[in-house]
Amino acid sequence: MTDDEVIANLRDNRQVDETIRFLYREYYDFVSRYVVQNSGRAEDAQDMFQEVIIAFISVVQRGKFRGEASIKTFLYTMNRNMWLNEIKKRDRAHAREQRYEKLAGSGEAAAPDFMEQREVHNELMKSMEAIGDTCRQILLLFYYENRSMKEILATLHYENEQVVRNKKSKCMKKLEELIRGNNNLYLQLKTILHG
Repeated sequence: MTDDEVIANLRDNRQVDETIRFLYREYYDFVSRYVVQNSGRAEDAQDMFQEVIIAFISVVQRGKFRGEASIKTFLYTMNRNMWLNEIKKRDRAHAREQRYEKLAGSGEAAAPDFMEQREVHNELMKSMEAIGDTCRQILLLFYYENRSMKEILATLHYENEQVVRNKKSKCMKKLEELIRGNNNLYLQLKTILHG
């Protein structure tokens, strides 16, 4: 199949299964090699290629594929970007686990500190509920998951990064105003954000 035939089939919902099989035959080895060469396993490569194909079909069906690159190049680029995001996500999860293990594993002497931190965390989460879904989502993505403005923009679909920055700033002010009366919680928030 030519690139034009693949696009026409997917766009018009014709011979979709056959077209997907063609994409697997033609591009799987080339595209998935990137995952394996960049700290992924064969299972990761399979999962990632599946996600890439689903995303590609969606792009084509929404009329967003402009044909500026070949399908092969487009799939490879999508795969690379999605895999790099997956690695970042795994690194963040690993860092959180290590922080938790460090706290939990520091023995009984640290138990009161750990309990206090958990209490503060719970109070903070209650306050986060009060500032609304969008604000909570932005602050958790930025501070808890260490997402960049670009990643938050992609997740929440704002106009541009500056709009996300402004919204984050307003949300932070809202949260600070909400907890300013609770001195311990306010100091803990400052520590979390700047320490």
